Amino acid sequence: MNATPAPAITGTTRIYCIIGHPVAPVRSPAFYNALFRASAMDAVFVAIDIAAKDAARGFEGLRAMANVDGIVVTMPLKQLVLPLVDEVLPRARQVGAVNTIRREPDGRLVGDMFDGRGGVLGLRWEGHEPRGRRVLLVGAGGAGSALAFALAEAGAAALSIADLDAARAADLAARVAAAHPATATRVAQADPAGHDIVVNATPLGMKPGDAMPVDPARLAPGTVVFDIITNPDPSALMLAARARGCPAIGGRHLYEGQAFFAARFLGIPFVPEGRPEVELP
Repeated sequence: MNATPAPAITGTTRIYCIIGHPVAPVRSPAFYNALFRASAMDAVFVAIDIAAKDAARGFEGLRAMANVDGIVVTMPLKQLVLPLVDEVLPRARQVGAVNTIRREPDGRLVGDMFDGRGGVLGLRWEGHEPRGRRVLLVGAGGAGSALAFALAEAGAAALSIADLDAARAADLAARVAAAHPATATRVAQADPAGHDIVVNATPLGMKPGDAMPVDPARLAPGTVVFDIITNPDPSALMLAARARGCPAIGGRHLYEGQAFFAARFLGIPFVPEGRPEVELP
């Protein structure tokens, strides 16, 4: 995208935002504002910090702002805002979380979830096909749930789900198994041994001193490691995996994939440079 001067913000400017806590690490404002400049849209994208305890109050405030056309949702709000949206589309309902919300002309707020499909697309863009592979997914929260369904839908042969909350992992495994019986889905420990692809869908690694989500010493050379955190990049897990001879990709790849679907859902033109175009369902 060519750099062009930012247009003036006026009373007609439409507002898009990302909500979550913390929002200091998010990259969405720079990404979407560049899209707005490139397409000459009279719009601006901002980050709004809303803690989990304030989810309902903050969301209702956004609902009352008639010039807010789109909301991107990040941790820890993806599941908390689900019951607050007027219409939840089937993928988000299945996952139990939303990451993108648009305002319809009649004012209704409609939510969908693109983290899972975006992550699978990011893997495929980098040449890592999940079909027929044994996958370990660490983290059964909003992003982890989306990835679990998308990886099974993509044809993973086996899916092992690990989470500190064993009940949450078991619930997710049961729902994925019911929806995609061809994928052998089970609850497991966060042990990467015996897997072809290892996905970290936890926040571990975002803060200095965080524990590793998996033991890198248990990674066999050639195992694909997908760490969905975006900051730092590369993460400590990615660096440790590469030292073991493992290809490792970061959260930017999930972000690019889901951004493709989310931008289209919000009516914003976006085709990633050098990436093949795909169609929304």
